[in-house]
Amino acid sequence: MIDALKLVAVAFLVLVLASWLLQERMIFLRQPAGAPPHAPGVRMEKVTLSAPDGTRLAGWLARQSEERAPLVVYFGGNAEEASGMASAAPRMRGWSVLAVNYRGYGESGGSPGERALYSDALAIHDYAAARADVDPRRIVAMGRSLGSGVATWLAANRALAGVVLITPYDSLVEVGARAYPFLPVRWLLRHRFDSRSRAPSVRAPALMIAAGTDTIVPPELGMRLRDAWGGPVSWVLLPQAGHIDVDGDPRYWASIAAFLAGLASASGDPGAAQSSPGSR
Repeated sequence: MIDALKLVAVAFLVLVLASWLLQERMIFLRQPAGAPPHAPGVRMEKVTLSAPDGTRLAGWLARQSEERAPLVVYFGGNAEEASGMASAAPRMRGWSVLAVNYRGYGESGGSPGERALYSDALAIHDYAAARADVDPRRIVAMGRSLGSGVATWLAANRALAGVVLITPYDSLVEVGARAYPFLPVRWLLRHRFDSRSRAPSVRAPALMIAAGTDTIVPPELGMRLRDAWGGPVSWVLLPQAGHIDVDGDPRYWASIAAFLAGLASASGDPGAAQSSPGSR
């Protein structure tokens, strides 16, 4: 019996050590570059910029107008080649879309990590705000799953017109603790993406879309972020949607388009947008 317990203890310690050493591979599922995005009536521009440490970041800018336009900056999920979001530009109703891949994804160089993604988000925003074809007063951060943490960080550090969070969470620690209840996740996790601690300082209006059957990021984790948010929040729960297929619900794109339309019609003050019915 004692030998069996020792064997179990050793196996558990090996599992803990492997989780500590390999967590980057578990969190960041790097994806190769996909086909260039395409959408009728949309001009696609390949974008490259340098992060503060010199790392090359690459993605696409989708523009539906030659004039100065509002912009959605997109941050994807942990297994997403984000530049494909540029193809969805027509659904944004006149907004341009900038989708730059995380480090190690697509054609972006380097290796992903929480601090690196935060720093890169600031660089991407500042690059976009300096472009002559972007209205810097109407920049929206849109993040899906893992990207909701990056978008929240950006909103806490730059004045944005709004934020769109898809299947958001309060912190990656809570997501990990639910997925791996047999591991001391709260001690092990280096990339914590603690959005809840930053949410009270954010005044930008937010649209949060949760999936009712999501077993990866249950809606209650998004509700915690919603309740901590410092600005107005429009909360949309899609009861039959899951984590992967949430964008297949017709209300998904309709909600995003309505939110962006409200921001586009607001005054030049990014805080002037109003929350929609059903908001908290």
